[in-house]
Amino acid sequence: MRDFKMLIGEALVEGASSFDVINPATEEPFASCPKADEAQLDAAVAAARTAFPAWAAKSFEDRAAYILRLADALEARIEEFARLLTAEQGKPLDQAAYEVGGSAYVLRAFAGMRIADKILREHDGNLVTEHRTPLGVCVAITPWNFPLVLLMNKLGPCLVTGNTMVAKPAPTTPLTTLLFGELAAEILPPGVFNIICDQNDLGALLSSHPGVDKVAFTGSTATGSKVMASAANSIKRVTLELGGNDAAIVLDDVPAKLAAEKVYHGAMTNAGQICVAVKRAFVHESIYDDFCDEIAQLADAAIVDDGAKQGTTIGPIQNKMQFERVKALIEDASQRGKVVAGGAISDRPGYFIPPTIVRDLDDSAPLVREEQFGPVLPVLKYSSIDEVIARANDSEFGLAGTVWGVDFDRALAVARQIDSGTVWVNQNLAIDPALPFRGSKQSGVGAELGEAGLFEYTQAHVVNAVRLLEAAV
Repeated sequence: MRDFKMLIGEALVEGASSFDVINPATEEPFASCPKADEAQLDAAVAAARTAFPAWAAKSFEDRAAYILRLADALEARIEEFARLLTAEQGKPLDQAAYEVGGSAYVLRAFAGMRIADKILREHDGNLVTEHRTPLGVCVAITPWNFPLVLLMNKLGPCLVTGNTMVAKPAPTTPLTTLLFGELAAEILPPGVFNIICDQNDLGALLSSHPGVDKVAFTGSTATGSKVMASAANSIKRVTLELGGNDAAIVLDDVPAKLAAEKVYHGAMTNAGQICVAVKRAFVHESIYDDFCDEIAQLADAAIVDDGAKQGTTIGPIQNKMQFERVKALIEDASQRGKVVAGGAISDRPGYFIPPTIVRDLDDSAPLVREEQFGPVLPVLKYSSIDEVIARANDSEFGLAGTVWGVDFDRALAVARQIDSGTVWVNQNLAIDPALPFRGSKQSGVGAELGEAGLFEYTQAHVVNAVRLLEAAV
């Protein structure tokens, strides 16, 4: 097994102990991960704090040059990263390579962003300006579904604005982050970027640490609430990208076959383990039966296997806990509605669940109310636009959603009434580093990506000045 180390200051270091990393396609350990103790956590924060003044003093252009070197180094080893990502996360190799390439793209996007001073007022001797400064030491706590690109969504804006970082990856997918740390150790000044690993036992210490100025977290709403509480004692800045129960609304003018293809892609990519995946599909009654038939055929045609095998379209669920949760949701849904594809889970090794489509469910079913985060989709029938908007909005979540319609103006009008941070029309999963991404309700606080995401890593300062008249001097 390959040797992986954490990055603290200028050194790649062993952990105080270690733990196994499991390949979800085999349920077998394939690597060992270093595990930090509290002393190493403190050392990582101290290293980031020490590095902060010199890093913040560099120009945007100098910091961007470092980030571009990171992007180039990552892209040069895309195949190595993709294979490791598939081994620890489970996604098919082509999807893993897409994530690695997308990570380099995100870094380059943020390297090209700048924050200019703003003149808020200039009138009759009164000059009011706003400028922004870095916050200091930022923490990134990242999830297991997209461990690399969701780190870059935080690292890019953090570094380009002059902050330093301590990253803590999910314990089931730490290895691509550690491999990236090897690149950072060669490229970045010591302490600018640090990595510690744990088994979910250091998160509260890190998010409440007095040496930390900001916490950026992606994960479940339940854990995000704990992160927010830990950060509250010292009023740390927080960015939370949390759970979603994203609705796809298919209007009555969309051909059933086309709609099924689009919704299936949005629901089943990465085995449904995407925060903005389609979690509920609302389909107009006039095309409901045809839609169910079409999407069932697509699910039945999927190749469910080890992501490292050529031709695989759906890999395993990433970890056993989530596997058991998705299985329980399918079992419950099969008693409440009609399973038209999938549903049968084999006893083969690996956390494999076939794409599963369930129709004729009531909105009160757990599969409809909760975020499944797996390859199972409830398809729900509706009659009127007012009805479907109300049902789509009847959720404590509000991360994203999609509307599908040939009548563009009508689809836009529906999209504007969905209470989610992002709503896409006639497209899925259209995350763009140039555009802000936010959640409403219990799906998040603050923004990632775009200028708004850049601002999250800065403190705004307003200077309000008037000129003294010469005669009064």
